[in-house]
Amino acid sequence: MGSLALALALTACASSVRPASAPATRVGPALPAHWVRFRHVDGVVDLAGPRAGGSFVVAAAGRLFTMSRAGALTPFARGPGGYATALGPEPYITVAGQDRVAGTHCSFPSGTIFAMQPGGHPGVIAIGANGQARRFANLPGSPTGITADSTGRFGHMLLVTARQHAATAVLAIDCAGRVHPITTGAPAMEGGIAVAPASFGRYGGDLIAPNETSGRLYAVRPDGTVVTLAVSGLPHGGDIGVESAGFVPSGFGAGGAAYLADRYSPHNRHPGTNSILRLPGPQLIKAGARPGDLLVATEGSARTIVVHCASSCTVRYIAAGLATTHAEGHIAFTGQAG
Repeated sequence: MGSLALALALTACASSVRPASAPATRVGPALPAHWVRFRHVDGVVDLAGPRAGGSFVVAAAGRLFTMSRAGALTPFARGPGGYATALGPEPYITVAGQDRVAGTHCSFPSGTIFAMQPGGHPGVIAIGANGQARRFANLPGSPTGITADSTGRFGHMLLVTARQHAATAVLAIDCAGRVHPITTGAPAMEGGIAVAPASFGRYGGDLIAPNETSGRLYAVRPDGTVVTLAVSGLPHGGDIGVESAGFVPSGFGAGGAAYLADRYSPHNRHPGTNSILRLPGPQLIKAGARPGDLLVATEGSARTIVVHCASSCTVRYIAAGLATTHAEGHIAFTGQAG
């Protein structure tokens, strides 16, 4: 086991949530922008990417698709050995990078997609660029979020949050499928977790995760420390509060856009529209969002804030979806050519 993997494993004890050293300042409200329906997709629950070439991966109705920048959908990973999962759960997805994973002699294969597997045998499924799926790792609890560490503070590993009784485990998974606990005592976390870029002030390289019931945003450090990054100031509660997150990428401009899954959820206060939503780049820029900023949206109505962190952090309310919107998973972005 390499030095980083050993350090991660040694932090498996429960961690307490510490207050942020400088609480985020709320700014606004500003005139909000609007998420609009971009593409109808039955059962859509998450997006990942863009990958090389600009396409996204879309998780919907227990299957995967690729989606071009123009919105054209193509079934992916079908047939013998392909990917399929149960309808109903929230199998969020991510695409890992190709950097060497600390403490190992391997990296994640190019183009590999990783999907959470909830249910009675929780784990992570790997889907290769050839569409073949295999069980990659077993988890000690029901997964609630997944992302890849692109900055290296977590050793370029996969990061997964998993519910364990009254607490949340934050886990790092290396390219051999070995699971390393970061903490087993984090508060509830669910949805589109994301790793902050190095430019994100004192939280650069930390894992950022929302808590829908409290409206708080947490930063998890590689040593297992959990701090409150910001209080969203948005409505909070089950199926209502902050759910989706994503960082505005480097080079983002007026030709880019943000994308978000709006899942159909019958008998819910926010039943959703079975659509991928789009927030155009010009509206984001006008609202003050810049590369390196964090976007966070609520599950109910996709009320959206932008969080900017440098020496201190600010929170600004910038956008909303339809009243019926039921947002899920990550916020994904195109850059210039949206």
